This record gives sequence, C-alpha cells and structure tokens, in this order.
Amino acid sequence: MEIIDNITNLFGDNLKKTLQPNAKLKIAASCFSIYAYAALKKELAQIDSLKFIFTAPTFISDQIPDKLSKEKREFYIPKLRRENSLYGSEFEIKLKNELTQRAIAKECADWIRQKVQFKSNCINVPMQQYACVEEEQAKSVYMPLSGFTAVDLGYQRGNAISNFVNKMTDPSLTSAYLTLFDQIWDDPEKVNDITDKICEHIAAVYAENSPEAIYFLILYNIFNEFLEDISEDVLPNDLTGYKSSLIWKKLFNFQRDAAVGIINKLESYNGCILADSVGLGKTFSALAVIKYYELRNKSVLVLCPKKLADNWQNYNQNLVTNIFASDRFNYDVLCHTDLQRTRGYSLGIRLDRINWGNYDLVVIDESHNFRNNEAFKDRETRYQKLMNNVIKAGVKTKVLMLSATPVNNRFSDLRNQLALAYEGDSEKFSQKLRTGKDVNEIFRRAQAVFNTWAKLSPVERTPAAILQALDFDFFDLLDSVTIARSRKHIQKFYDTRDIGPFPQRLKPISFHSPLTHRHDVLSFSDIFNRLVALNMAVYAPFRYILASRLGKYEAKYDTEVKGGISRLKQSDRERSLQALMTVNLLKRLESSVEAFRLTLQMLLEKHERTLAKIAKFKQSGIADSFEDISAAFENADEDDMGIADESDDSIGGKVQINLGDMDLDSWSFELENDRQLIYGLLQEMGKITPPDDAKLQDLKKLIEYKQKEPTNPGNKKIIIFTAFADTAGYLYDHLAPFIKEKFGLHTAKITGSDGCKSTLKRRYDFQSLLTLFSPVSKEMALILPNELTGIDVLIGTDCISEGQNLQDCDYLINYDIHWNPVRIIQRFGRIDRIGSRNARIQLVNFWPDISLDDYINLKSRVENRMVIADVTATGDDNVLSAEANDLAYRKEQLQRLQDEVIDLEDVKTGVSITDLGLNDFRMDLVNYVQTNGSLDNMPKGLHALVVADPEKGLPPGVIFVLRNTDHGLNVSQMNRLHPYYLVYIDVNGEVIINHTEVKKILDLLRLACKGKVEPEPYLYGSFNTETHDGRKMEVYSRLLAQAIRSMIDLKEEKDIDSLFSGGGTSALQNTITGLDDFELIAFLVVKGDSA
Repeated sequence: MEIIDNITNLFGDNLKKTLQPNAKLKIAASCFSIYAYAALKKELAQIDSLKFIFTAPTFISDQIPDKLSKEKREFYIPKLRRENSLYGSEFEIKLKNELTQRAIAKECADWIRQKVQFKSNCINVPMQQYACVEEEQAKSVYMPLSGFTAVDLGYQRGNAISNFVNKMTDPSLTSAYLTLFDQIWDDPEKVNDITDKICEHIAAVYAENSPEAIYFLILYNIFNEFLEDISEDVLPNDLTGYKSSLIWKKLFNFQRDAAVGIINKLESYNGCILADSVGLGKTFSALAVIKYYELRNKSVLVLCPKKLADNWQNYNQNLVTNIFASDRFNYDVLCHTDLQRTRGYSLGIRLDRINWGNYDLVVIDESHNFRNNEAFKDRETRYQKLMNNVIKAGVKTKVLMLSATPVNNRFSDLRNQLALAYEGDSEKFSQKLRTGKDVNEIFRRAQAVFNTWAKLSPVERTPAAILQALDFDFFDLLDSVTIARSRKHIQKFYDTRDIGPFPQRLKPISFHSPLTHRHDVLSFSDIFNRLVALNMAVYAPFRYILASRLGKYEAKYDTEVKGGISRLKQSDRERSLQALMTVNLLKRLESSVEAFRLTLQMLLEKHERTLAKIAKFKQSGIADSFEDISAAFENADEDDMGIADESDDSIGGKVQINLGDMDLDSWSFELENDRQLIYGLLQEMGKITPPDDAKLQDLKKLIEYKQKEPTNPGNKKIIIFTAFADTAGYLYDHLAPFIKEKFGLHTAKITGSDGCKSTLKRRYDFQSLLTLFSPVSKEMALILPNELTGIDVLIGTDCISEGQNLQDCDYLINYDIHWNPVRIIQRFGRIDRIGSRNARIQLVNFWPDISLDDYINLKSRVENRMVIADVTATGDDNVLSAEANDLAYRKEQLQRLQDEVIDLEDVKTGVSITDLGLNDFRMDLVNYVQTNGSLDNMPKGLHALVVADPEKGLPPGVIFVLRNTDHGLNVSQMNRLHPYYLVYIDVNGEVIINHTEVKKILDLLRLACKGKVEPEPYLYGSFNTETHDGRKMEVYSRLLAQAIRSMIDLKEEKDIDSLFSGGGTSALQNTITGLDDFELIAFLVVKGDSA
C-alpha cells in the first residue's frame, strides 16, 4: 500500500501515471468538477470509460424543495453544493477566475458523451468513497476520496488539515472494492442514471446566454437572502383581487412596482415613505395600496394638509368626478390640523366621536409636516397626538408616508417620520433591520457626516461627496423603508413606450415687472426696506412687560424643551412671529399690489384697535388684558398664514397679559411708529389702479401672445399660479372678462374647495372645474359626458400644486415666485408629467423688479430674524422656526430657474434620498422566481454580451460581479451589498464605476439586460473568434484582476484616510490578498462598435 500525502506526492500525478490507454476508471465520490477533468484531460481522453457514482443524492429532481421554503433549504444546501461543484468547487476559485470555464465545459461535455456514465445514490444512505483503475494487467484502488475536484487531486489548496490518500494494488483488496462498486452500479434500487442531467447542466456553462438570464443570475445571488426571508405574509396576496381593481389597471409599470414594494415594506417594517419625484403619480400608487388593504377588510385613514383634502375626498365618495367610483373606496379623510382639535366637524366627520385607535393603515400626505416638537406646557403637539392616539392606541397601525422632500437639512426630520412606523420603539425596529446597529445611532452618524459636509465650499459640497461619506447602514435603513425614484430614473431604466415620454421643457420665460410705471410711487426696493424697518411690536407684548412682573409670566409660559436641557422663551416665540409676519408682507408685496394692499389694511386696523385699547385702559384704569397669540403659530404653515389676529377664534394657546403689568408708554411709541409706516405704505398702494399695475398688464399681453402663438398647435390652455387667494381673486376679476371678450374662452379660479368660481353659466365644484380644464387627463368623457364647454385659463393657489394631473395644459405661469424653489417645481409638475400629449411645455416666471442679489439679501435680512438660537449649542432642532436656508445655494437655484426647469432632486438644499433604493431589483427577482422558479442550479461564472451605448452610460468594457469569500473588506464603510461586489472597468483597465457605487451599476445592468431574452448572435460571433471559443480569456482574466486590484487600492486609500480622521480606523483590519479572495458570479461584456 502506498500513502499519497498530496504535498510532495500528488494524487493527480499518481493517477496520471496509473491511467494507461483503454483503462476503465470507476469513481464513487460526493462531487465531480470540470476542473478535475481539465487537470487530467490528456489521460482521460485515452481511457476506455468512466463510471461515476455520486455517493449522496445529486441531481435527483424529486428531492428539490419549494424554492421559497427556508426550512427545507437547510437540508438542500449540501446537495446544492455537490451539484454546483460540477462547475468548480469553492476551492477552485483561482481556476474559475481564469475565465476558461466555458471552453473547459464544452470539451468536458464532449468527452462525457463519448466515455462517461453518471449515476447517483437515490436512497440517502451513506456510501464509501473511492476510485478504481481497472486495466488488463493490474488494478488499483485509491481511498478515501472526498470528491473528484482539483483540490482532491492536490492541484489546489482546500481547507482540510490533511488530504492523505491510500493507493492499494493488492489483488484481493482491489477485487473486493471493484465487486462492491459493480454491485451498487447494477442495483437500480440504490442508484439512478443521471448522465443526461449532467450533460444538460454542463451545457449551461458553455451555452450563449441572453443578457436577461445573466441579469437575473446576478440578482438571484445578491438578493437570495431576501428571497429566503419573504413569505406570502409580506408580499401582496393575489387572492384579494387587488389586481382586478380599476386603480391597479390604471397604474403604469413603475407605479405597480412602487405599490408592491410599499406593501412588502408595510408588512415587513410596519411603515414606508414613498418619496417619488414630482409628476410620477404618488397619489395613484398610494390609492392602489389603500385598495389592497381595504380588500383585506382593513380600516384606512388619510391625513393630509387642508388644501389637499378635496383631492383625496374625490376618490372616496360617490361623485361623478370620481373615476374610481367602481372601486368603492371607503377610507376616511382628515386634515393634519384636526389632530389638535377636540370638537366640531371636519370634512363631514364629527371630531369628538372618532375612534382614533381603530385604523389599520394611516396614509400621511405631506408627511414632512410632522416634526417631533416638544409639548407646549400641557398641550400635545400634532405629532404626539398622532403617535399616542392613532398609532400606539388600539389596533396595530401601519403607516404610509407620502412626501417629495422627506429629508431637509436635519436627519431628525426623517427619523421622526420613521418613528411613527415603529411606535417610537427604536429597539424593536433595529432588530428587523440587517444593519446590526441602533436606528438612532445610524441617524446620529448620518447627521455628523451631514454637518461636516455642510461646511465644505460650494464646489466640494456635491451630492456625490455626501453619498460617499455616509455609512452603508444608512442606505440599508433607507432601502428598508423608502421608495424614491426620480423622473430621470424612470425615463432611463423603465420601458415607457406604452406610457409616452415626458414633454420637452422649453427655456423658462422671465418677466421682471415693476409695481407700476408711475413715477410718483415708491419702488420695490424702497418698500422692501420700509417693511424690514417695521418692528411689528403688536406681536411682541412680552417684550414690554415690566421687569418686576416678568418672572410670573416666564414661569407660566416659557417651555422646557429637549427633556429640560433648554428653555424656549415666550419672547423668542414672539420674535419669530414678528419675522414671520414681516415675511408674509414681503411675500404679498411680491405677489400683487392688491394682496399687499388688503394685508396692510388689516394690519392698520389691528394697530388702531390695540392703541385704542391702551388709551382706554390709561383713561379708565380698569383692569384689562392683551392676548399674545404667538404660541398658536408654532405649527403654522407659513404659506397658509394670513395676518395673525387675536379675534380669530381658531387660534389656540393664547397668552393673556395684564395691561397693568406692561410698560405701555414704550409699547405705544413703537406701535404708533409702525402704524404711521403702514399708513404711508397704504397711501402709496392706493395710487396703483389696475391700469397702472404693470405686472397685471404684462400678464394680459402674455395671454394674448399665447393665444396667437400656441406652444403646441391648437392648445390654448394656461395655468396661472399664485401663493395667495387675494391675488387669485384680483387676477380673476380683471382677467376673466378680458379673456371672455377678446378670445371667447372661459376662465376659472380655484383657491380651495370653497373658493371656486368660473365664467361658465353653471356653478361647478373644485374637481369638476379641474376636469373641465384638463378633460383628457381627468377623463371627462367618462365622468362628465354631457359637458360641451371647457375651461382654458385656470387661476389657482397652491391647493392645486400637488396631487393633480393637469397635463392637457402646456403653459404654466408663476405670477409670484415662491421663496422655496421646491414649490415652483411642484407647481410645474402639474403639467410636466410622463405620458403628456404635449410635445413641449412652457414655464413663465414673474420676478420682482430688483436684481437677484438684492432679492436674496433682502430675504436673508428677514430670515435671520426667524432663527432662534438653540441654547444647547448643538445647532439642531430649533423648536419654532424652519431651519435657515443656505442662501448661496438658494441663489444658485433661483438663478438656474431663470434659465432652465430643474428637477426636484436638484433644488433640495440637503440630501436627496432619491434613486438610492434597491426595491426595483428585489421586485424584479420576486416576479421572475414566481414565474420561472429557482436559479439555484444555474452555474456561476457565466457571461453575456451587450452592445455599448455611451450616451446611456454604457461605454465599452466589462461589468464584473464577484463574491468576497473570506469577508475581507471593511464592510461598515465600503459596500452595502457585501459580500457581493460590482465593478465596471473599461477595456484599458480603467475603472468606470467603482465597487462602492453598487446602485449605479445595478441600474446599468437592468438597463442593458432586462427584456433581452435572446443572445445577440453577431456579438457572440466576434467574441468567440477573439477568445478562440473561450479558450484564450487572458484579456478578460487580466481585467478581472485589475477590477479586484482597484477594490484593494480603494480600501487602502480609505484606510489611510481613516487613520487621519476622527473615530476608528479601518487600517490593518481584514486585508485582501487579491484574486483568490473573490469568486466570480457573472460578468457582462459591453462590446463597442468594433465588435
């Protein structure tokens, strides 16, 4: 007997000597590898035959379990490893990475057909493993064997401590083993023939693969754990019949993906934020989710801003304008502000009778309005009421949040929205995530990264810079609970041929109209400067309380915040309200002479009433009090605010101040100064009549031009947006008669559900007017079939700037520029929508008649008064005011808006979470596996070829998909798909996209491969010639080595950076040695024109 140690004496070398021509080889082993064939190719070609028994069940179809059953998979995995080792075992990576697998497989398959027969143990009883060589003169037996691979032959290193093999040549021993082998081989109850299946599987290695097959192979490997985790419980149940609903049939393909993804996230994590960009139909996606839960007999509540209530109510009532009437939607609609009301009615619902805790699903439109404010004394904030009364109370509540801007400058905004989903219990949520870190810790680290990034110069402060700096835990968190796609993403990565394209955006037209052409009226800048000089003392009574009396008011009205770490003073509240009211006046001046005039009149009356009250008190000495109303505006939406008035019964949280406790002389002096300033401005405004209103006259000329020179042939429609109902009324009064008389067209005004008016004879409600204005997109033929007339000019406020599809129109005018550029994009999103029938659309902006620098500087002077210093000095969570906007950044965006229409992702001053999620790929994979079954047996190392398309981001090169086999990379910083790595490298070895940008590469793979179900013959022809049918793969093997080297270089670079930065270092941890640390999953060759 000879002992082969597989160190100095290799089993493979010994077998080569033993295998003489016409020898018969018989092997019983657990696995067979084509690389063992390659190592012994010369000798095996000369043998007479090979009989191979798999000693454990392999390629036995009836043993394959349910593809999604996790329990059965645990028993399935060893069998799977045996089957997959055909194409190379886990220790033959070095051989696989030479990329000659295809050529070897083809040669091996030819050899098998001629000389080999495979059988498999089918009774699941252990068998001994050995090899016999039978020749005429001599017989040899080798044992024990583990498998028939390059490792067992001694040509590659495995993980066994020793790999000794005994060679026996004693005739009595060899005859016994040969007899045993033959007995088993000839017993059909013990073994089944699987030769055809082996050939079929090996053929898959050298077949020419379609791009789509490779795409799904890649997804299957990367997201296999997701497939294991999902069950019927967290995917939409088709038995509910939701796919038969009208709303589902109306959805575009990308909206259906969103709806299925939302349901999956709601079932998995109890919450989801849908943050698709403007114009992608978030409302319809949400309605499809609502229908799904209603079909499961769940109770649904929609919480929305008051201005959007009519839009949501249109779909849950039996109205002619409801295109989904047949779906019988049954959800309740309430406004955000209703959470703080305890009596009265809202939208037909009696508030004191609502069973807040009985909702199974809450859909929150504009969810970014919910920020976690501390309670004001004993009063709950809107956020706390939602958390305690709706979500924590009663039945388990799922939360779907809709917001185009869920992240502003503070990640706490996003954290607080997500907290609604996990009921404020971050530990419970953290356990569901794969990150292994606490949610609050992830957000803290993300905020620290953001704060550092925000201090960079504008040149360095790019979206790419912050995305590189954020931990991949943060992306995992976002990926788990958000769906956010941009219009660019939908255009590029979805098949939109059935939907139609987005229309072409023409360069915006900008008007810089003066207030008037009269020379005896103050200019815009002069009025601005006078407004900034206003003290607004009427809103700051607290400042005039006598020092000796101040203590009792502070004790009563100052509020502890951040758990008592700091205090929010009532005087701070007042200062902020003063600034808010100044801002309000500035905005109204920008909007129209009329809006400014009406507001000045109200403010003048308020001052006169206050001065009269003070005079009466001084004269009579009878105790009286003044109501400080600033606390009521802590949660106010700036856009909805008028001039704050103490007579407004809807204002809560008034602070009573006794006039006897105040320095009335000082206060009266300031009030009188303000009154005179306001009176003077009102006199100036009185000089400007409609014929003198330069902006109004410019608008009339613009309407005339549009009717004579339509943007699209025959399209006369125009939308005019303004921030204020007063301006809308003024425009309607002076434009509607002019348009009717001159062009014979009808005009409508919409400023809310109770602010509808038109030149038509009948009175119409909000939705009917919108349907008459946009008859195709609103399906007027179905819901108002008897209407013969339509509306061509629509004047509206921001109550129609969201959630409406008005794409019949091709011309949108912003009569006033909103201070927040996001609102301008949202307005334009009404007509800038996918599937528009208009080839071109036009945006027109009316700007104040001053330079942009002056405009920004004036705003900054006012806004700086709005920011309350945070006494904890963290720079975070100012309680009352919105965060101060980055003025330089906003100036840049407003400048761009004069020259182009920009996307929502481009105007956000913070981090855009758009296009970071991997939901599309998971849903692709789920749909594929449900239709086609498991891809477990698909070999690794396969490739496909596609045509290069540099315009779409696909220059010639190779995309490699690899698996790190020893977890060598610093996973917490580098790659969110660890242990899977994707690298896109060009033909010269230069990295096009590195392994940290996995989402970008997956997007390109989807773009290049999905839907291409057949290989491209002409590409394979040139490729096969170039590589000698896969035998000469040195070029691609070298590119693979360079791709892996690029990852090592990037890791080393980051390691060095981490040595010189705060926090821990990744240096000297888990180094990668190179090629052998990675297994090739698949690669995509992107061929250039020369192919």
